Amino acid sequence: MHRFPVIGGAQRLLRVVPPAGGQPVDVAIRRNKRARRLVLSVDPAAAAAALVIPPFVSIGEAQAFLDSRRGWLFSRLAAVPERIPFLDGTAIPLRGGTVVIRHQPDSRAAAAILDGTLTVGGKPEHLARRVTDWLKAEARREFALNAAAKALTVDRPAPRVAVADPRRQWGSCSARGVVRLSWRLVLAPPPVADYVVAHEVAHLVEMNHGRAFWAIVAGLTPHMATARIWLRRHGQSLLRYG
Repeated sequence: MHRFPVIGGAQRLLRVVPPAGGQPVDVAIRRNKRARRLVLSVDPAAAAAALVIPPFVSIGEAQAFLDSRRGWLFSRLAAVPERIPFLDGTAIPLRGGTVVIRHQPDSRAAAAILDGTLTVGGKPEHLARRVTDWLKAEARREFALNAAAKALTVDRPAPRVAVADPRRQWGSCSARGVVRLSWRLVLAPPPVADYVVAHEVAHLVEMNHGRAFWAIVAGLTPHMATARIWLRRHGQSLLRYG
């Protein structure tokens, strides 16, 4: 019987060897009672692969499926951009421009931008977190103001806006009208973030993706077409940072 390799007593993995040999890759697997087919995906943020398995598929069949898709799998993993950590001297995108992180360990002042430099104080081990916290705060402030203004134009109250770091979507809107957005959109050109905010605010009126919904989005932003193209071409690059 083929058994799951187990790490930490919980993580189930199947191993795949590259077509031409080399370092194998472990693929996290998860059974889903609602799944009707095998679904293999690559998370560019974590540079990791996962496989969803329907209840009627055996582990041996899952392994055979992975082996048959290994060419696709390794090509996708090879295409994942290299991670860029938040370090002193690192250049990062911000609102369509670029800023350079400068660490000032002797400073207790709040993070601030001056002449294209993001200065951050505190201990070195806290630098990455402080940069991330600052970016999240900037994103939350900007997106909340934008969402409130757009909600007003469609005769809806300003939604509560939260920022997070989702892996598979740039934003969402709950049935209760809570808008959640990826903080990484603050790294993108402003028209891109504007489109995503418009998309989620439109869901305050239409909780679907029908014609009426898209008409509302088009009325809330002039950037719909160009922003969608940008996200398709460059969106995954935002996951490199931090």
